[in-house]
Amino acid sequence: MGAYLARRLIQAIPVLIGISLLTFFLIYYLPADPARMYAGPSARAETVERIRHELGLDQPFWVQYFRYITRLLQGDLGFSYRKQIAVTELILSRLPYTLALIGAAILVELAIGLTVGIASAIGRGRWMDRLGMFIALLGVSTPPFWLGLLLLYWFGYLIPIFPLGGAASPAHLVLPALAAGLGGAAWYARMMRSSMLDVLANDYVRTARGKGAHERLVIVRHVLPNALNPIITMAGMDIPWFIGGVVLVERVFNWPGVGRMAVEAIETVDVPLILGTVIFTAVMVVISGILIDIVQSIVDPRIRHFTRSEIAH
Repeated sequence: MGAYLARRLIQAIPVLIGISLLTFFLIYYLPADPARMYAGPSARAETVERIRHELGLDQPFWVQYFRYITRLLQGDLGFSYRKQIAVTELILSRLPYTLALIGAAILVELAIGLTVGIASAIGRGRWMDRLGMFIALLGVSTPPFWLGLLLLYWFGYLIPIFPLGGAASPAHLVLPALAAGLGGAAWYARMMRSSMLDVLANDYVRTARGKGAHERLVIVRHVLPNALNPIITMAGMDIPWFIGGVVLVERVFNWPGVGRMAVEAIETVDVPLILGTVIFTAVMVVISGILIDIVQSIVDPRIRHFTRSEIAH
């Protein structure tokens, strides 16, 4: 397994370099002036030029980029212009909130989506199947931020069960997790239904039934393990999506996550913070991909990501 992880990490290096280069290139040619944003709108031109020189923004593109990469290889993501604090420290301070929201939203997705998908596949063509797919279609069509506003209005204002925003207690997490996860639950329901129907049509399922196995045993032992592979892959890709994809949900609920911080950095042209959040998200994508490969090989023994010598060791 160690050799496999090393190979995956080596393969990820060109990807991370490409992402950093593209992001740096786009930021370098932004029409906004980071030095002006840092100095303030009322600062004199001499002050802006002095700040630009101190930050190294008057250097050529390749000089700035290689200087950034050199610091990055040493674990330094830079220093936030606006917040006057190290980018790594900022990201780590927001990371627990992001991980909490990701975990809760994925739990909502899986709990609702898999339940509806399994029920729809077992009761194919019946009222349960039609109702489940109608709910799934409704969930896919609902924008998360609009759903978040509805949840706030219903369960935060009309029926004040949950807080209206913030992150002071576990109760503050419920509505953001529902708003972020219900749309994904609809996708999981449709995918789980389709995957289960494909597996149910296989010969080994008919053979198990023909041998007199109980239907519940057939579903649990033969159908679910084979139908879960695409679900596991999708769940792993949800992690990086949530980091950058729930910005509107975070704003609606005033949730202090990494995605919201990235948008604030873009609005203030805080270059080091923008680059740091992009690199962080890219690293999360790489890590989640490796973890999903490992989990898939555990769930389905037919999938092998390791060589024979690695398996022997």
